[in-house]
Amino acid sequence: MSAKKKVDVITMGCSKNLCDSERLLSQLSRAGYDVEHNPRNVNGDIVVINTCGFIGDAKEESIEMIFDVLSLKKKKKVEKVFVMGCLSQRYLNDLKEEIPEVDGWFGKFDWDGITKTLNADIPEIICHPYERILTGPSHYAYLKISEGCNRKCAFCAIPLITGPHQSRRKEDLLDEVKGLVDKGVKEFNVIAQDLSSYGLDLYRHQALPELIDSMSQIAGVEWIRLHYAYPAQFPEELLDVMASRDNVCKYLDIALQHVSDKVLSNMRRHITGNETVELIEKIRKKVPDIHFRTTLMVGFPGEGEKEFDELLDFVGKTKFERMGAFAYCEEEDTFAAQNFQDCISEEVKQERLERLLDLQEGISLEVHKSKIGKSFNTIIDREEDDFYVGRTQWDSPEVDPEVLIKKDRALKTGDFYNVTVTSVQPFELYGVVND
Repeated sequence: MSAKKKVDVITMGCSKNLCDSERLLSQLSRAGYDVEHNPRNVNGDIVVINTCGFIGDAKEESIEMIFDVLSLKKKKKVEKVFVMGCLSQRYLNDLKEEIPEVDGWFGKFDWDGITKTLNADIPEIICHPYERILTGPSHYAYLKISEGCNRKCAFCAIPLITGPHQSRRKEDLLDEVKGLVDKGVKEFNVIAQDLSSYGLDLYRHQALPELIDSMSQIAGVEWIRLHYAYPAQFPEELLDVMASRDNVCKYLDIALQHVSDKVLSNMRRHITGNETVELIEKIRKKVPDIHFRTTLMVGFPGEGEKEFDELLDFVGKTKFERMGAFAYCEEEDTFAAQNFQDCISEEVKQERLERLLDLQEGISLEVHKSKIGKSFNTIIDREEDDFYVGRTQWDSPEVDPEVLIKKDRALKTGDFYNVTVTSVQPFELYGVVND
């Protein structure tokens, strides 16, 4: 490469995509490119857009981003535009035909295709195969422990995009954690499409408990937080690890989707409502301080008023500390699209969604009020004009409530402080640092 060119990498979608972008940034940097992630002003010689293809809104946002960047190319503000990720993995041939202005289309994992197209000569330097350039604050990172999914839920297109579940080797993951600790990472948000299945393909058993236990013993690992467990065949040995290891956050992101037996059956979730309730009770008994984050869906085929009322009653009684929800949107080629009629109107879906979220807002406020006057270990993420912004062990970056700390004294980003909660909102807490 005769002159050092700049590559802007833009990431759409989830934290799993972010890990992929961070790997690509590292590869391109090693090849001699000047790289930037999610620039405020796109002005790279080359732009790579890492797309999301999960649901309709995400696909539309990815398409809009492609056209926005292509308009810059037309104005000669960028030279080349490449597209990778979930959207191009799923719709590669159609996109090539419909948007020929893009200079190169690549699948979700086609790292070599991108680097070869850029004539990027990556030096043969001994390094971890999952080396990344972290794009967020240096004190936390996401750790993707597997790809794909074998569950084949009726509504979900993920297996069509990413293929079957593939675990990463435990040894490689622990090496990556040690390398990230050396770079200053203290908090690890463990992610996968299905944490519960980790290890089944490699070790013939659910190996998540032993992976997390081994991670917790690495010096410098202050927090480990778990995202996207699957409720059916949940690895219950994990609860012993969570209860016994202080640096394993008492936090579990487990997408339940629904509680009605009829809807769960239609969704192909392989669990009943009673089994769901029993699992939650067992987890809370073994890990008393745990905070759940879950995701629920309204408007799936088969959800009548009776089934929706079951869901409302379930949420009201269970009182999830963290909850997100969305309305069902039919995805082509999924089991649901091929076998059910999407006959619930958008108006009804939205009305149910609003009722569910309103209920959760009140629960969130109730949960937060119980924290007033109590002190919690809090990590500082950033400094703003009026506040330092931090999180407790029960708050994952970007999706969960934050702790706003008045700037009475200087605090250091990435450090932990003992903070007393003084007042709350449904999705925010306010506190002061204890002397």
